[in-house]
Amino acid sequence: MQTIMADLTVSVTELKRNFSSILAQADDSPVAVLNHNRPEAYLISAAHYERLMAYLEDLEDIAHVRERSTGPFVEVSLDEL
Repeated sequence: MQTIMADLTVSVTELKRNFSSILAQADDSPVAVLNHNRPEAYLISAAHYERLMAYLEDLEDIAHVRERSTGPFVEVSLDEL
C-alpha cells in the first residue's frame, strides 16, 4: 500500500462535486486525491506551491555554493568590477 502524504484525503468524485468546500477545508494543507483508494494526485494551494518552489530554489543555491566552495577562485580588484 502506498503512503499517503496528507492529512486530508478525498476521492476524485468527491473533489469534482465539492471542489471549493474541499479547498476551504484544506486551508493551506495538501489534499490527497484518491482513485480506487490509491493516491492519484495531490491538491495544494497556490501559496503552498510557491513556498515549495522557493524552498527548492534555496536547496539548489545551497548545492551550488557547496560545489563552488573549494574553488577555483579568480582574484579581481574592485576597479575591475
